[in-house]
Amino acid sequence: MRKELNTSTYNFKRIIEKNCMYVDKTEYLYKLIMKTNGQFFLSRPRRFGKSLTLSSLESYFLGEKELFKGLYIYDKKDIEWKKYPIIKLSLNAMSSTNVDVLEKKMLYGLEDIAEDYDVVVNREFASERFKELIRKLYKKYGEVVILIDEYDKPILDNILNLEEVIKIKTFLKEFYGIIKAMEPYLRFTFITGVSKFTQVSVFSDLNNLDDLTMDVRYATICGFTQEECEKYFAEWIDENAVKNKMSRTNYLYKLKDIYNGIRFSKKEVYVYNPVSFTKSMEQGYFDYYWFETGTPTFLLKLLKQKNYDIIKFDGLQLHSRIFSSYEIEKIKIEALLYQTGYLTIKDYNPQNDVYTLSYPNKEVKTAFIEYLTDYFTPADSSEIPTLLDYLVEGLIENDLKKVFNKVLKVFYAKIEYDIRLKHEKYYQTIFYILFMMLGVRIKTEVKTNDGRMDAVVETKTYIYIFEFKLNKSTQEALAQIREKEYYNKYLLDKRKLVLVGVNFNSKTGEIADWKAINTV
Repeated sequence: MRKELNTSTYNFKRIIEKNCMYVDKTEYLYKLIMKTNGQFFLSRPRRFGKSLTLSSLESYFLGEKELFKGLYIYDKKDIEWKKYPIIKLSLNAMSSTNVDVLEKKMLYGLEDIAEDYDVVVNREFASERFKELIRKLYKKYGEVVILIDEYDKPILDNILNLEEVIKIKTFLKEFYGIIKAMEPYLRFTFITGVSKFTQVSVFSDLNNLDDLTMDVRYATICGFTQEECEKYFAEWIDENAVKNKMSRTNYLYKLKDIYNGIRFSKKEVYVYNPVSFTKSMEQGYFDYYWFETGTPTFLLKLLKQKNYDIIKFDGLQLHSRIFSSYEIEKIKIEALLYQTGYLTIKDYNPQNDVYTLSYPNKEVKTAFIEYLTDYFTPADSSEIPTLLDYLVEGLIENDLKKVFNKVLKVFYAKIEYDIRLKHEKYYQTIFYILFMMLGVRIKTEVKTNDGRMDAVVETKTYIYIFEFKLNKSTQEALAQIREKEYYNKYLLDKRKLVLVGVNFNSKTGEIADWKAINTV
């Protein structure tokens, strides 16, 4: 019987009982549960399979062996199918704006679990009630299993309110510290989240957690590998290739280009976002499903608040230390972007221990650029298609009057006075975002032998070299292009070179003047 494709449930038992597609990840579960009193942590982006991983662990520790029939773990002789008492908490359901509300919700959650196991807990504080619940469950049923999903949700919900987030951090640090104190009572612990704060920040009292986040052995514990996609979804791949009037090879190539490319370790292995891939199989067409994961408002606010240079995202190089020194009070935006899935590992250099990060695929890049457009620019979403049409026409036809007069001048004029920043980088960023929306190949601040270009836009017939100035002149901008000979690397290219100088007025926030030269 053909499996049903489903992306709306992350309950392992329901998926199996309803004959829904389940990509077998139980080999990883087997490795984890074989460890004596294992305590693990895993960070992955939203909607990447963390909750399903926790749910499958829950079913195993409930002794629900028949659910695993046909899966890797089912007939392993060296494991037991024993029922354990389980404390499972999902902090995704405990959203709160302050620590007092969070503690109340935690108390209610612990009370519900106690009621399920017919024990009574009544200590006043959440951490003490957590300890009380573990002890009473152990006394009545034996060793306890702890599963915590989205441990960091309360922090991320309030990350821009530093005063409150420090209180929440202190509360969670004390709460999670109970796990270490109660280790003799525990059989297994698994904690998931989007971000990976340092042990000093949240897990200082739980310093024996085995972090799987960038462990090469668990690089594909969540997400679908190319092999898994072609094995489990073969029927849909064949059908959808026909539906899209493509060969199977070309269809697979396009799937990979749009949805693959996400990497979680030094090992060069990439995965698909499971929700996006499954939706594309189910619906039969290529679409961008990443938008459905929710707008990363806190990230956008941080980028703007810290005046972060978003142009650096494509090809960002970072030392490995940044992935292990993540403090709440000193937020590393690059680490957050990686952990939330907007950037991924593209390369790793073991000689200097440096990672190269970039957008993982077209789906994520498109989603993030649209988020940036909505948040950083004054353009109404309904205006974007028309603006892009004018830009495409102007660049293809080398009609820069259309580009500047119909689009850019109008666009920059709408920027509110109180958000204008008096430096060239801000105006260049707006330009970068808008042109990224085009799908036109764009490079910004391309390194040269002598200085760097502000932006290069390439079409099939033209190469545009832009230089921006603030409160100066277009003549100075063009003179810099000539003086630095930015165009030398393109002289052998058959396309026509166009040099463009742009001058902004910081008082009005508008383009004061522009000038283009069609020949070198």
